[in-house]
Amino acid sequence: MKYATEYRDPAVARALVAAIKKDVADYPGAMTLMEVCGTHTMSIYQHGIRSLLPPQIRLISGPGCPVCVTPIDYVDKAVAYARQADVIIATFGDMVRVPGSTSSLQREQAGGAQVKIVYSPLDAVALAEKHPEKKIIFLGVGFETTTPTVAGSIVAAKQKGLSNYFVLGAHKTIPTPMAVLTSDPELKVDGYLCPAHVSAVIGSDAYRPLVAQHNVPCVVTGFEPLDMLRGIQLLARQVIAGEARVETEYSRIVKPAGNKKAQALLAEVFEPCDTPWRGIGVIPASGLRIRQAYAAFDAERQLPVEVEESKEHQGCLCGEILKGKVRPTDCPLFRTGCTPENPVGACMVSSEGTCAAEYKYGC
Repeated sequence: MKYATEYRDPAVARALVAAIKKDVADYPGAMTLMEVCGTHTMSIYQHGIRSLLPPQIRLISGPGCPVCVTPIDYVDKAVAYARQADVIIATFGDMVRVPGSTSSLQREQAGGAQVKIVYSPLDAVALAEKHPEKKIIFLGVGFETTTPTVAGSIVAAKQKGLSNYFVLGAHKTIPTPMAVLTSDPELKVDGYLCPAHVSAVIGSDAYRPLVAQHNVPCVVTGFEPLDMLRGIQLLARQVIAGEARVETEYSRIVKPAGNKKAQALLAEVFEPCDTPWRGIGVIPASGLRIRQAYAAFDAERQLPVEVEESKEHQGCLCGEILKGKVRPTDCPLFRTGCTPENPVGACMVSSEGTCAAEYKYGC
């Protein structure tokens, strides 16, 4: 298949749906399959995947949105930095509207703070070159997909001799929280649709320890409708057969060993650390912090700042949604107190958020 339209062929989709229904026809009860990728979540909602599946298959969304799983105290710290006159905050667009305890970067920007939306960490490095009188703080939020690009920006800033470029890190890694969720008796996840972009970097072999330790099936899946349906079919067949292994539906992009060059760059600049996930708590060795060799570019180490006491917004179920325990429609604020125009939780802000997907497409 060479073109995206081939991954959206209605006839092939109908055949896959029929095959899935045949596969699970005699399966007793229901199987719970979790996608751990915000783009998968959007695809499921946008293309009405849930409505096509038989009742034996229950899809739930996990912590696959990096903006959504970033704790509120990180937002509060970014706001505190933004209030300093000699600071320019550089960030991807989604973070601007995420509510902190009492404010957001968007509100601070409206009040005169210098907040710049960039499309690459290297754009933030360019800002540092252009404004040597300012401290440029890039908000490093993301999984293994974007973290190598942030590492590259730090290396570039060092090579350019910049002393005013900093990263406020909140980088996270994917396989570890999947193990935590698998151990949660309330969830009972039967299988995972593994993220595509992340897997292109870390490789499908990265899920083998999860499979070996927890005996849970994993299928690395692409984003198009036929990718999603084929991934669900492969995962359901493993569950039915009582098997657990790593399969790759997205083999046109994802390889077992992943992207070695990206992995090497990531390992040069970052090291594993314990880190908090919204709704889940601190997960050991699930984060990435800047190594000592590049500490000069670490905002937390180099730029102390006083931050207000953080507090979650009452009634927001974003944390439970990120664990797959409830759906957005279970939240009392959904569509009432929390909308894309006036978001209360990060899940309604991000373009990969489950609440944003439910609000936009409803499925």
